[in-house]
Amino acid sequence: MLEALFLFLAGLIGGAVNSLAGGGSFIVFPALLFVGVPPVIANASNTYAALPGYASGAFGYWHAMGQYKDRLVIYGVIAAVFGYVGAELLLVVSDELFSLVVPWLMAFAVLLFIFGGQLNGFVASRSGGRRGLKMLGTVLLMAFLAGVCIYGGFFNAGLGILLLAFLATAGMSDIHAMNGLKLYVSSVVAVVAVARFAFNGSIDWYHGSIALVGVTIGGYVAARNAHRIPTQWIRMAVIVYGVFMTGYFFWGAYG
Repeated sequence: MLEALFLFLAGLIGGAVNSLAGGGSFIVFPALLFVGVPPVIANASNTYAALPGYASGAFGYWHAMGQYKDRLVIYGVIAAVFGYVGAELLLVVSDELFSLVVPWLMAFAVLLFIFGGQLNGFVASRSGGRRGLKMLGTVLLMAFLAGVCIYGGFFNAGLGILLLAFLATAGMSDIHAMNGLKLYVSSVVAVVAVARFAFNGSIDWYHGSIALVGVTIGGYVAARNAHRIPTQWIRMAVIVYGVFMTGYFFWGAYG
């Protein structure tokens, strides 16, 4: 009972954090590990728990994506194919090896969270107004998206920030449309990954579903009350927590 309450609260907080600032996976994924879910299954279950939030968010931004609907098919196909590749890679990694990789993935995701704004601003400033070598540029952009989707299928945390960086590189500047496309691509990656994990029996449905309920409720409540909480406070709390958890995982894996 205490274990279920702990996971529900972690999901509640994670969902709220996702709505307000992003970074909810830094809370839900470690919580699944703490209740004894093996690392690979905990990662797969975290993707499962995050899926409803991605889908509902994409639906909410649907109107903002209107002018970019011509990109939905190609982005969706790339997300499905390479999200599957990332999920497949996760399933061939042992729990022992994944435990050694987790601290580095967490560190990468935390750094993305901290410096994501600067990264997106940098790529946006370098991507505008250049139309030369259009075909090569398009191929490189799609390769960038493919790599991001592989990462998302393998490890969910930090996916949104990488997708925003990709969209900025693709020349987009409308943050609402970018958030919509980010959530759309994340949804496709998560659907494909969760289907692959489920087929392999790699999702802890009991613990993952408790977290999912918490994430869904937390995300909704936070979205309705977002104006009451300074986003910067949430960001700072997520950064402190993310750095602490990264240090904890490094200590557990290499200490």
